[in-house]
Amino acid sequence: MSITDKPPVHVIGGGLAGSEAAWQIARRGIRVILHEMRPTRATDAHRTQALAELVCSNSFRSDDATSNAVGVLHAEMRRLGSLIMACADRHQLPAGGALAVDRDAFAAAVTAALEQHPGIAIERGEIDGLPPDAWDSVIIATGPLTSPALAEAIRARTDETALAFFDAIAPIVHFDSIDMNMCWFQSRYDKAGPGGTGADYINCPMDKAQYDAFVAALIASDTVPFRDFEAATPYFDGCLPIEVMAARGPETLRHGPMKPMGLTNAHNPTVKPHAVVQLRQDNALGTLFNMVGFQTKTRHSEQVRILRMIPGLENAEFARLGGLHRNTYLNSPKLLDGTLRLKVEPRLRFAGQITGCEGYVESAAMGLMAGLFASAERLGDEPSVPPPTTAFGALINHITGGHIETVEAGPRSFQPMNINFGLFPPLEATPTRDAEGNRLRGTQKTVAKKQVMAARALRDLDQWATLHADPSCEAAA
Repeated sequence: MSITDKPPVHVIGGGLAGSEAAWQIARRGIRVILHEMRPTRATDAHRTQALAELVCSNSFRSDDATSNAVGVLHAEMRRLGSLIMACADRHQLPAGGALAVDRDAFAAAVTAALEQHPGIAIERGEIDGLPPDAWDSVIIATGPLTSPALAEAIRARTDETALAFFDAIAPIVHFDSIDMNMCWFQSRYDKAGPGGTGADYINCPMDKAQYDAFVAALIASDTVPFRDFEAATPYFDGCLPIEVMAARGPETLRHGPMKPMGLTNAHNPTVKPHAVVQLRQDNALGTLFNMVGFQTKTRHSEQVRILRMIPGLENAEFARLGGLHRNTYLNSPKLLDGTLRLKVEPRLRFAGQITGCEGYVESAAMGLMAGLFASAERLGDEPSVPPPTTAFGALINHITGGHIETVEAGPRSFQPMNINFGLFPPLEATPTRDAEGNRLRGTQKTVAKKQVMAARALRDLDQWATLHADPSCEAAA
């Protein structure tokens, strides 16, 4: 496709999201200026000046598009001509069902594709404040290591109290894996709160023996150490890991996030729980619930074992496990519109981890979407968001509007999230029998449900792409 004489779109950040956004815009014939501060300004995590450098794992996780949400996202990205997926496929390493890559060859391929594209100009240097007013279309895709000067400028423009901080992440549980014969819905003292009903929390009761065993397991758990560049970052809103609270004394948690006051066990109202774990609805669909106050740096394998000690969560399935690390991201449901634009300054669009998604693939996917949205605007068209039944649409919905704020005052509750089936709208009917007519049981039902949701996502994405994708676009490199 020939390059138009329309003004360029500026993309700030040459990571996965920025690289994908630049590619999507340029392949639609629109000029792009891609700004990357490395090597002029280094970060504490990168070691090269390559674009799309992978700083942690070399895995893009599961490539199973039949029953895994991230595999579905892979498939959707391939259908829309993703540069990141094309380069990952070309430099894949053996990893079973996962998509792992040769990190150096992958980054080199992405860099070469962008450098060689006639519509893309790469400028090295830090953008140390909000972009000039003359830049009428900008995608900010600077990720969790956004430069301090730019982060401060964004914070000031959005009137948010914090942008870079220790991100205290609490685990999130799939609702249908919670044993509601053991747990019950109730707010403390039946208080409704803004937007609440008085039954806004799932409560998991503990007796003294269960509580003591749980606290002992937390104290003995193996935790993930901080990385060097995280050491000077402050905690956000004073949130402490539960294992740190447990170590401060055996009653600390019982007078903190696990306090039983104001709650009556609906299944056993005459017995007062010694402690209670509360879960709060996390998305508008009601498919996900987060564990209130349960931020932790316990290693993931340990977390699953310890959290399943909680009555009612013995068979819990986790959409996300807890963590505590340096992060930079927006309160996107409040600040961004449905096409990732900043509401108070629509010329600025955000993509990647700074929007509140988690993971390589999710970051690149939001870069792809931001690129499509910016391209449509530049060409005079109305941006179209994929339906929420797709992986793209489900992730955008989480970022821009699917999250429910806490019904009580406290730390901001929106947290980064990997793609998972809990973000997709529920099925109208859950499969009960296999193709041979045999009744599905246990894990068979779970797998069948995921398969139907995956098939629905790819079908709906194809229908959307037929109407909104540009068939004249050049293929991914």
